[in-house]
Amino acid sequence: MIDPALARKTWRRLEPVHGMVYFAPEAVEQYAAVGIEHNRMQYFSSRSAPMGAVPAEVVVATFFNFNPDLIRRAIPAAWAIASPETILAARLRGVDAALRRALGDTIGSPEMKEAAGLARIAAEGGSEFISGRPLFAGHAHLPWPDEPHLALWHAQSLLREFRGDGHIGALLVEGLTGVQALVIHGATGEVPPAALQQSRAWGDDAWNAAIDEMRSRGLVEPTGDLALTEAGRTHRQWVEDRTDALSVPAYAALGEEGTARLGEIGRHFSRAVIDSGLLPFGVPSRAKYETEERPAG
Repeated sequence: MIDPALARKTWRRLEPVHGMVYFAPEAVEQYAAVGIEHNRMQYFSSRSAPMGAVPAEVVVATFFNFNPDLIRRAIPAAWAIASPETILAARLRGVDAALRRALGDTIGSPEMKEAAGLARIAAEGGSEFISGRPLFAGHAHLPWPDEPHLALWHAQSLLREFRGDGHIGALLVEGLTGVQALVIHGATGEVPPAALQQSRAWGDDAWNAAIDEMRSRGLVEPTGDLALTEAGRTHRQWVEDRTDALSVPAYAALGEEGTARLGEIGRHFSRAVIDSGLLPFGVPSRAKYETEERPAG
């Protein structure tokens, strides 16, 4: 059995390799070249495209904490501009260009080949536990890229969505809506609440109503700045612990030694991505990715 803390640490160490796609100018350029020009449409269409030309409601359900109206402005309009297959091809071209810029000669290193192989074992291990993980399932049916750096990126994308689907499940068990989950996240102090509200496009009425509900449940302090109560911290801990536990089945395919090795190799590629500037200011620093801190919910 894999220690859930090791699974979390390994995922976190490699997350920059995947997460840069949401910021890389190379990806933005490729989406624009196929007609997807607005950044919100690029994000929603490229991440949901593995599920096919799904309606907005499916994206609302699987992305969870975004204002549904924001999603409905992008989906299904994106599919009228470019097919999911076209968008996915553009995404992979953008990833290729961005990683080549960030990683340089390490693209062809033995370590890259080893990391890609280990990450693929974990990602394919997760495919044995596909039930209840719709966004992961969409990504899992995509063909594997041949080049190791693209295979590593694809594997980490799968592992991200595997973990993310489990995280949503834990939040639902706790009876939280998407905006309420954001309020709890903001109350941890990890990210400014205003940044979470703005990035997910929640209006003041919905945001303040979610705060009131979390206060009525005793999870957020009744007055003053947004902060968790003791009950709120217990709730948060349970959600994160459950998320960690639900991510274990994928890494179990590697075993403790293989999982630790993936994290050891992967941290060097993540460091190169961060140092390249592909992740913007405000995204967690190298130090945060390399520690055992819990990921943002």
